[in-house]
Amino acid sequence: MEQKNHSHGEKCNIYGVDMCSNHITPKQVRDAIINCFINAHGGVIKEFKSYENLSKEELEKSERNEIQTLVKNFFGEVGGDFENPTKENLIRVMDRLADFSKKFREEEVINKHYQEIKLLIDKLQ
Repeated sequence: MEQKNHSHGEKCNIYGVDMCSNHITPKQVRDAIINCFINAHGGVIKEFKSYENLSKEELEKSERNEIQTLVKNFFGEVGGDFENPTKENLIRVMDRLADFSKKFREEEVINKHYQEIKLLIDKLQ
């Protein structure tokens, strides 16, 4: 993913959200979590399912749907509303996703992605 840099060297674009914007919404952070998870785990999901008959577009849509469903389920588990996320729910969902990710990824990679999303969460009012 192409990252645009701010004059201080910090990333301006984190998983589709403009960090340099003064107004970031919880829904934007939720969508960034989905984009991050697709980026980190899309290839892993392919290994578990047979996608031979899907086009590239169908495969990408299927991956997005599966990951979105996973994130929705975690919102349910923490008592949150996927359609109207709160800062607190986003943090709880991130914690669940980080724990879930330990089955597939090294802790260093998980922490890197977690910290990137945490930058977005910290900008929420």
